[in-house]
Amino acid sequence: MKLNVKAFALTCALVWGLGLFLLTWWIIAFDGATGEITFIGRFYRGYCISPTGSLIGLVWAFIDGLIGGAIFAWLYNFISRRAAK
Repeated sequence: MKLNVKAFALTCALVWGLGLFLLTWWIIAFDGATGEITFIGRFYRGYCISPTGSLIGLVWAFIDGLIGGAIFAWLYNFISRRAAK
């Protein structure tokens, strides 16, 4: 089975980006906006537990998911072609 690289990358980007966005708002709803830099904030510049930080995290996670999903799908297709021979 061959994966569509563009579709898989977009799906990963949406899931990762919206997941981080919603998780940030979940934390804000229960603990409040702290503005503290989290572990993931060390990788995603500007991300923190705040409304603005959730939008910054959405953008970073979308880009990260897009690149990661494209690499994964391409690698999957490459390995599956080699294994079929």
